[in-house]
Amino acid sequence: MKKLSARRRHPLAALVVLLFALAATGGLYAAFAPAEKAQADSAQSLATEEGKKLYSVGCASCHGTSGQGTHNGPSLVGVGAAAVDFQVGTGRMPAQQPGAQVPRKKAIYDQAQIDQLAAYIASLGPGPAIPTKQQYSPDGADIANGGQLFRTNCAQCHNSTGKGGALSEGKFAPTLDGVDPKHLYEAMLTGPQNMPNFPDSTMPQKEKKDIIGYLAQVDSSKSSSPGGLELGGLGPVSEGLFAWIFGLGAMITVAIWVAAHTAKARKS
Repeated sequence: MKKLSARRRHPLAALVVLLFALAATGGLYAAFAPAEKAQADSAQSLATEEGKKLYSVGCASCHGTSGQGTHNGPSLVGVGAAAVDFQVGTGRMPAQQPGAQVPRKKAIYDQAQIDQLAAYIASLGPGPAIPTKQQYSPDGADIANGGQLFRTNCAQCHNSTGKGGALSEGKFAPTLDGVDPKHLYEAMLTGPQNMPNFPDSTMPQKEKKDIIGYLAQVDSSKSSSPGGLELGGLGPVSEGLFAWIFGLGAMITVAIWVAAHTAKARKS
């Protein structure tokens, strides 16, 4: 008993017990942890590493070696995977040249590479995740509510039918024709460039889905235009200009014709 008591009081006894406990915990976790979760963690780690390589080649010159930002590009810490998926998926990033606004163009990365870049940026800080198809699919959306929400929050810049419009200092609100529903959702979630962001605390997921449903309906009905000639769908400015040029012009022409023929009739 004296020998056992002496061993317990040994300076290394606590360390031995701690190492034994850690080894037992690790062994039990390896034995009972779900294999799918372990594989998912491994795949996520691999995607992050590959994304870091892509970032170093195509993004670091503007956004910094660790995403901290430079005078040529903002910090990417905390922007989230959704911002990367939108900016790179729509071809806006990497930017071809600096300017008032980066336009949409053909994407230079495929979706697998975009997912890797998104995984790396997400590892730099918490931010909005890439939405699921259930979140952005227009199926089951309340189109009437979506139209009201769009006219209240978006039409000031994008026009009531999503045709886009000019802003100040060379900036513009792009057209929403043919934009992927996922990118519409991500734009509302992250607020790219001049656009304000609408997080779920401000605009719930259901309302974003309704707006996407409204835009899908507007996009699909443009070819038929049941109301008649849409004049490009550019709103009251183009319609008013049409009325002034053609409507008022026709009235002036008729007035001149009547006056000329009246004068001729009097002479005869």
